Amino acid sequence: MPLQALIIDDEPLAHEVISLYAKDIPFLQITGHCYQATEALEYLSRNNVDLLFLDIQLPRIKGLDLLKILKRKPLVIITSAFGEFALESFELDVCDYLLKPFSFERFLKAVTKAMEQHRLQQPVETPIEKATPDQLFIKTDKRFVQLEMKDIFYLESAGNYVKIWTKDEFLLTPRTLTSFEEQLPAGDFIRIHKSFIVNKQHVDYLEGNMVVLKNGKTLLVGKNYKNAFKLI
Repeated sequence: MPLQALIIDDEPLAHEVISLYAKDIPFLQITGHCYQATEALEYLSRNNVDLLFLDIQLPRIKGLDLLKILKRKPLVIITSAFGEFALESFELDVCDYLLKPFSFERFLKAVTKAMEQHRLQQPVETPIEKATPDQLFIKTDKRFVQLEMKDIFYLESAGNYVKIWTKDEFLLTPRTLTSFEEQLPAGDFIRIHKSFIVNKQHVDYLEGNMVVLKNGKTLLVGKNYKNAFKLI
């Protein structure tokens, strides 16, 4: 099934270019057009969207501020004429950053990357890979492993994989950190960085912008996740 995409940009020409490019990509379908963030918020509340093409310089609410508002955001490709927001954008887990004007080849590369991430986020078609209140089943090395929630210290993003750390070792699974964030019980597991989710029961203490775990591991808190301190 094609990626269902929404364009959010205040420039009509940007909509035309992206729509034109999308016509030549069979796994991409443009399903909506919004010209400001408030319009996009309403659209997203009523429609299922897999991917956003998001401009940064929007009227009233800027593109990156919109991402911070969304509780559950689709995959995001930034399309901007300004390169100085790239670092902040990737802190918000965007798939890619397209600097206007961009070629079809560069657009295709970004969309292909988004499609790969989308596929990784889809549940494996087996009843075993699900979370229960006490256990998590994950796929690793072509087999399924059952983990007790209480034994998981933290999860670490590793490209298209996630390392699930117990006290002294980790298991590698082909999924995204965001998919685990949506699956794990929010009262026990807290996202503290674009690369880390921690199990609250294994937090020893907080110091500055660091979380120290009971096994001695020290994890950095991302600047966009400072509110996580209030939950630990």
